[in-house]
Amino acid sequence: MAQTSPPAVSDLSYEQARDELVTVVTELEQGSSTLERSLALWERGEALANRCEEWLLGAKERLEKARRATSQSADGES
Repeated sequence: MAQTSPPAVSDLSYEQARDELVTVVTELEQGSSTLERSLALWERGEALANRCEEWLLGAKERLEKARRATSQSADGES
């Protein structure tokens, strides 16, 4: 059975990236992989962590924008 490659990190939702990152960390903590596999997992984990951070920063920016819009609306109603 051929092994399929994982989806591109850039295509993952926050939840997908987070869940895969948990799996990667768990496998690394078990320490039973070869050095080559461990390095590949580490690199994938770094990419997944960066993807999660991108999603969180984007969400933070959207919240701040919404708060500013709400604040400006409230100031304009006076």
